[in-house]
Amino acid sequence: MLKELSVTNFKSWKQIGKMRLAPITGLFGANSSGKTSILQLLLMLKQTVESPDRAQALIFGDEKTPANLGTFRDVLFQHEPAKTLSWSLLWEFAHPFAVTDPAHVKQVLFAGRELAFEAEVAEGTSGRLLVNRMSYEIAGHRFTMKRKGESETKYELQAEGHDFQLHQNRGRLWPLPAPVKCYGFPDQVKAYFQNAGFLSDLQLRFEQMFGQFYYLGPLREYPKREYAWSGSEPADMGRQGGRVVDALLAAREASITIPLGKGKKRPSLEVYVAGWLKRLGLIHSFSVEAIAKDSNLYRVRVQRTPTSASVLITDVGFGVSQILPALVLCYYVPKGSTIVLEQPEIHLHPSVQAGLADVFIDAVNRRKVQIIFESHSEHLLRRLQRRVAEEKVAPESTALYFCQMNNGQSELTPLKVDLFGNIENWPKDFFGDEFGEMAAMTTAAMKRKKAMGQ
Repeated sequence: MLKELSVTNFKSWKQIGKMRLAPITGLFGANSSGKTSILQLLLMLKQTVESPDRAQALIFGDEKTPANLGTFRDVLFQHEPAKTLSWSLLWEFAHPFAVTDPAHVKQVLFAGRELAFEAEVAEGTSGRLLVNRMSYEIAGHRFTMKRKGESETKYELQAEGHDFQLHQNRGRLWPLPAPVKCYGFPDQVKAYFQNAGFLSDLQLRFEQMFGQFYYLGPLREYPKREYAWSGSEPADMGRQGGRVVDALLAAREASITIPLGKGKKRPSLEVYVAGWLKRLGLIHSFSVEAIAKDSNLYRVRVQRTPTSASVLITDVGFGVSQILPALVLCYYVPKGSTIVLEQPEIHLHPSVQAGLADVFIDAVNRRKVQIIFESHSEHLLRRLQRRVAEEKVAPESTALYFCQMNNGQSELTPLKVDLFGNIENWPKDFFGDEFGEMAAMTTAAMKRKKAMGQ
């Protein structure tokens, strides 16, 4: 699980220092306040990890990737090419991670449950993106690759820690080539040093962490009258939720179930999601059915009330198809994954928006996932506050932020939620000026009545 994020010179953010991330992390604020940019930084790193191009420090994406950010200059704060982009991450493992001595495989050099990574990139004289430095830190030991002087092709490796030193192999120590992407140690590290083979394990942990990142965008696909399934097992719902039926059928085929506690029968993912749709007041029943025996065509049928007829999902309100990918994603991805959601409340009734908070709390508790979302929903936030007061979720299990623009740059304000669910530092006009609107309406009503002689 991601625990901390820092960034300098990314889009509208001049700096974010040690932003705490919790199992439920919510970003609120006005349009163009920088909320989405925080998510885009994480998505940029994810698509960099997934890219086959080992030479590109960062992958800014295209229309097929979760984030399409243009060029390096486009993502730089104020678009100044002389600036550098830097960031750092801290994440925690479910189980301690031990680094063994390559020369003595039974000897543990150091171990910990947290791993930190930081990097700085800049534009070189040729216009190519360069990694100025990158480093990993675990259990008080830091391993850093950085450029040698002004060279754009030569690097050196350093180790810091009171009880560990790198041992050079015999022969001349040639300068190292550039890192792989922005986070990987080149193969020459293992050849140049006797005891540096474990560094590839740190890199692997970075890749595994982003391999368990799953994203759902704000614009969902329209429901269809028929869905074709070829037996595929999608990793997620797709950027617009278009693979949600594939995921439901794959979960059915794999007999994926949801734990409810000791001694309780585990429902299938499909049944559990249908239960949430019912609890949220959207429908009475939900099912995915084959059109005919041995057919690869399926229809999603819903029943709005206990007495209404069963109809296709295309023939009911738009909200069901919009929330379905978010619901399925929370229970379909592997345990311990990180889920990134943009405006999960879009096209939903206020009561359903509030219910999303309960979905998040349930998914985090049952499946130990982490959910990072950006939203405009007051109802979602209010329900989270209420659940804190009811002790359904601990304040430390949430990290809520308000984003705003000030003098051309984004600012991040952590919302202080006490044990009673109160936000102690509520920003002025957070969700508009409710009292001002009521006062203006009352004044207008009085003037109108006076004009009408009442």
